[in-house]
Amino acid sequence: MPETVSAPPPIRPALVVPKPAASLLVLRDSGEPQVLMGMRGAGHKFMPNRLVFPGGRVDPEDHGADHASPLPEHARALMARGADPSLTRAIGIAAARELDEETGLTLGLPPLLHGLDYLCRAITPDFSPVRFDARFLVVSAEHVGGTLAGSGELDDLRWYAVEEALELDLAFPTRGVLEQLKLWMALDEAGRRARPHVATLRNRGWELE
Repeated sequence: MPETVSAPPPIRPALVVPKPAASLLVLRDSGEPQVLMGMRGAGHKFMPNRLVFPGGRVDPEDHGADHASPLPEHARALMARGADPSLTRAIGIAAARELDEETGLTLGLPPLLHGLDYLCRAITPDFSPVRFDARFLVVSAEHVGGTLAGSGELDDLRWYAVEEALELDLAFPTRGVLEQLKLWMALDEAGRRARPHVATLRNRGWELE
């Protein structure tokens, strides 16, 4: 009998290393909680035609950029579980920079980061060809200045009531971040500072970190 030759195992593509990213949820209360969001254009490679928060990739320059005040200690301590001090600082800088670039709103130049809090983290699934390790920060609109004027990166940029946004066709991670925001809003200031963990989305499952 002729020898049976087994087919070689399929070649699996190497996993893409997720790039650090930062998104900022700007929260205001005009009778009901509202958050600033906009639609990513069809030409984007990552999450086109999806409603998102201002944010983007952490740039190398963010590691050395100045800030007028640092992230609060409790936020830095939570973030330090998955990021070294340089990256933790750069995430805060990137969140402020992306807010300015995409919306015209500002935390100051150099930015004041003391009003930010660390909300949650989401890592793009392993199988995705474009991956980000995104930290989501939250800040009250009271800490933000400037005039809302989109740069063109986000369409239909406006304030969305949190419950209104949750009724829309949202990407799974975005919906999860809004649900985490609701949990955060239900805490008082002491409770927010005392949180022992934040939620992290890995391969479409939430876990505490």
